[in-house]
Order: sequence, then C-alpha cells, then structure tokens
Amino acid sequence: MSRIGKKPVALVKGVSATISGQTVEVKGPKGTRSFTAGDNVTLTLENDTIKVTPRGTSKIARQQWGMSRSMIENLVIGVSTGFKKEMEIQGVGYRAAMAGNVLKLSLGYSHEVNFEVPKGITVTSPKQTEIVVEGIDQQQVGQVAANIREWRKPEPYKGKGIRYKGEFVFRKEGKKK
Repeated sequence: MSRIGKKPVALVKGVSATISGQTVEVKGPKGTRSFTAGDNVTLTLENDTIKVTPRGTSKIARQQWGMSRSMIENLVIGVSTGFKKEMEIQGVGYRAAMAGNVLKLSLGYSHEVNFEVPKGITVTSPKQTEIVVEGIDQQQVGQVAANIREWRKPEPYKGKGIRYKGEFVFRKEGKKK
C-alpha cells in the first residue's frame, strides 16, 4: 500500500480543479497547470479533494499511484504559493545582477556570464551575493537553479562558488609544506 497515494490532495482556498479523463487541470492565483496521469490510476474529485486510486495491484499501478498523487499536490502548491530556490554566491569579486530578462554573473572568468531566464520563471537578485529563483513549476525552478549553479559549483578548498542557501560544502585541508 502506498502511504503517499492513500492521502487525498486537498484544494487550498482560491484553487479549483477539473478532471477530464486522465488529465487534471488546476487553476489558482499564480496560474494554471495540468498533469496527465497514466492509465493505471483513477482520478476522482470529491468535496475540494482529489483522490488517486490504483487500477489493480500490478507493480506499475502501485508505482504510478504515489507518483501521480505527488504530482497533483505539486500542481496545487505551485498555483497557490509557488516554488522558490534561494542561492548564495561566495568568493572575492563574485556577484550577480539582473538586467531585464538576463542574469549577469561575475564568477572569476575573463568574461561576464549572461544567463537567459526562461519564460515562466522569475529570477531576482536582492543582494549582489544572492539569487532567488521562483515559479509555479517545481521541476523547472529546480532545473534553472541547477543550470545557474553549474557555472561555478562550490569548490572544497576555499568554498568559492554558487551554492544553495543552507547547503553544506565539505572543506578539504589543502597542501602541507
């Protein structure tokens, strides 16, 4: 039995959902998102809750049961509050600034890195050493944050680079004379 799949997804105030076949469409204050579930699960909408139940006891049906429920919950969270990834930059001379739809990063290269922000994602830089990535799609927010971090991952000797807020970077000692 799926512990996650058994729980119904409650619709928050201001969020509405419609089910047509295997597709769930969720509308909220931040936008509209939809998810198409596999054929091995059944979706039902009752009293502002969405229930996901498996069709049969096959392994695939049980796998899709919990996964479909999690995806639907992520839709509800995305259209109501949204998702956010906070990052911090550490290193002498390393900084970030927004210029229109482009994030300009100075990361110790001989040139400035220009990162084009995709549609549906908002990137802000409240300080020169902070980057905040926000959006309604959890996967896209995480991917954009990972793409920004890819330009200069935190290194283990001095800890310089772009890291997620609260991320622990294991520090190495370095050479001995």
